Amino acid sequence: MTQTTAGSKPDLGTYGAFGHYSQFQQLSPQQLRDIEGLGYGAIWAGGSPPAELEWIDPILAATTTLQLATGIVNIWSAAAGPVAESFHRIEAAYPGRFLLGIGVGHREAIGEYRKPLDALTDYLDKLDEYGVPKHRRVVAALGPKVLQLSADRSAGAHPYLTTPEHTAQARELTGPDAFLAPEHKAVLTTDAEKARSIGRKALDIYLGLSNYLNNFKRLGFTDEDLTKPGSDRFIDAVVAHGTVDEVAARLRQHRDAGADHVPVQVLTSPDKLVPALAELAGPLGLA
Repeated sequence: MTQTTAGSKPDLGTYGAFGHYSQFQQLSPQQLRDIEGLGYGAIWAGGSPPAELEWIDPILAATTTLQLATGIVNIWSAAAGPVAESFHRIEAAYPGRFLLGIGVGHREAIGEYRKPLDALTDYLDKLDEYGVPKHRRVVAALGPKVLQLSADRSAGAHPYLTTPEHTAQARELTGPDAFLAPEHKAVLTTDAEKARSIGRKALDIYLGLSNYLNNFKRLGFTDEDLTKPGSDRFIDAVVAHGTVDEVAARLRQHRDAGADHVPVQVLTSPDKLVPALAELAGPLGLA
């Protein structure tokens, strides 16, 4: 696999595995190598980790080509200086295998919250000052202004909890040269009610967060769709379920809409993650 090089769009393969950073810490070196061997190009680690990012080194040490991206480092809880130090440490040890994803998190969780665009711009200025290359960072972006910022000031955008329709809009806004990696959730079951139940549990928090609600409304969902626990229409749009072929077809819609890479978040326990990724690998066309 071609890894990120200076001045180029990041190449993380077509699909990655998304989960909370603590979830990946629970995986054994062999399980990490299994994910790599299945053809997933990257692990996307969410959950606003501390700036030191010390948990990344063992993951990369256990594998050979697997890349790791943060989805995301929260700019309110992780200062740019220590994050840049972590980037340079990881880059020195594992060249080309770490992509720094940053974002503003949620207004509801922050006591002192500036305009996201201003705060992100200042943070990116500091990353420039500390020598983190533009092409080795991405920005969590949903709305038009932050999507445009992601294309101007980083390799591109990592939209979270969106639809292929959003991916098409994001591609149009960011242009062909920006990296675009939208996350999508999946439950591998043909029992629609069971899948929706799992999806609703995972999505409950997001139906109380204004940045996500605003984006869902831009995508055409109504207040009725977004009133907890969420309509079937809404859940089905953001949580793929069905046979592995049906789930893979839904994920491919992001690629068809312009995504370079799709981080797949399988909603399952850590011990079942690798088997689920293995089931999906073939239908996704991975090695």
